[in-house]
Amino acid sequence: MTNSASSRLGELANLFFKLGVIGFGGPVAHIAMIEDEVVKRRQWLTREHFLDLLGATNLIPGPNSTEMAIHIGYIYAGWLGLIVSGVCFVLPAVLITGGFAWVYVAYGTLPQVVPLLYGIKPAVLAIIINALWGLAKKAVKTRQLLAIALAVVLLTLLFKLNEVIALLIGGLLGMLWLHSGEKNAKPGEKANFLIASLSTGATLKVSAAVAASVATASTATNVPLWQLGWFFLKVGSVLFGGGYLLVAFLQGGLVQEYGWLTQQQLLDAIAIGQFTPGPVLSTATFIGYIIAGIPGAIVATIGIFLPSFVFVAALNPLIPRLRASSWTRAFLDAVNVSAVALMVVTTLQLGAATLTLPQAPFVDFLGCAIAIVSAILAIHFRINAAWLVFGSALIGWGASLLGYTR
Repeated sequence: MTNSASSRLGELANLFFKLGVIGFGGPVAHIAMIEDEVVKRRQWLTREHFLDLLGATNLIPGPNSTEMAIHIGYIYAGWLGLIVSGVCFVLPAVLITGGFAWVYVAYGTLPQVVPLLYGIKPAVLAIIINALWGLAKKAVKTRQLLAIALAVVLLTLLFKLNEVIALLIGGLLGMLWLHSGEKNAKPGEKANFLIASLSTGATLKVSAAVAASVATASTATNVPLWQLGWFFLKVGSVLFGGGYLLVAFLQGGLVQEYGWLTQQQLLDAIAIGQFTPGPVLSTATFIGYIIAGIPGAIVATIGIFLPSFVFVAALNPLIPRLRASSWTRAFLDAVNVSAVALMVVTTLQLGAATLTLPQAPFVDFLGCAIAIVSAILAIHFRINAAWLVFGSALIGWGASLLGYTR
């Protein structure tokens, strides 16, 4: 390995391990942090390329932010970069979750981190808004794309559409509307799009079939490691829709069918996933440890994350080809702007949950102050997200010492 290659791998390891440590706030926040680092600060990718990766990632199973990290590692340092970036991004969450699992099994309680999260959430909201502004300026290239973005926002808010369905609707609408203005499409481009469409459809059908098999597997008295790993491998292969769908799979498989977990253990595992940094799929580490100790934690973690590496390795080389075709270019542009629209919806929901109170005065003034100051520091002074997260966590901790409760 050359010095240049090892240097690139070191850069990837340092960056994504840091992002894994400070990655509070869910996938939208993670993507905002990644965009700030690799597009604005390091300029490894153009914003257009970043949007292409984001749009494509939203159409395959798995955690979006983890897959974005894997994509960037592959682009920056090849196959080894793909592995290093993905592993370093999920490793902090896995180690922290594993530590909480040990405490939980040994003492039967969960640590209290609510004060820290109180300060962190408004700062994460500001980080997301900062990224959204930059991404939206590049994604909304035309009035048609703006109309598609608004349509996706309205459809998602009014009809509670699944994220993948909303993206496909936006993409197909864009393909038909945007391409209708282009002339002299090259022969074979329709065939290229047909192949892409069939591939997407096949993925969704296989996902549905495997999802059904997750719920119908037989119950075992003892839990062999291969069976535990196979369960999480299947879940990782079909996990469209993020953390909420993960909860449904775990409830149906581990509690109801297998009986490997109690309902309370599942609720505690979900809580761990919510207040630890990094991808929520690290919940699998906690569950694996409860069921089968350290070997179970390792097997469950590998099982749920492995499909993401495989999907990205297969998808990444195809993205330039999709961009080269006028049909799929229109589809990808519309998917990109639809992905930004979904980020807007998530940000609105996060803002409502973070900055409001259930009782009078109904507005969390301290939370609003943290969000506003963080936004100014991020947008105007370009303060790194790591400092915003840690500084806001200290504010939340200090507020709790002074008796301030939300």
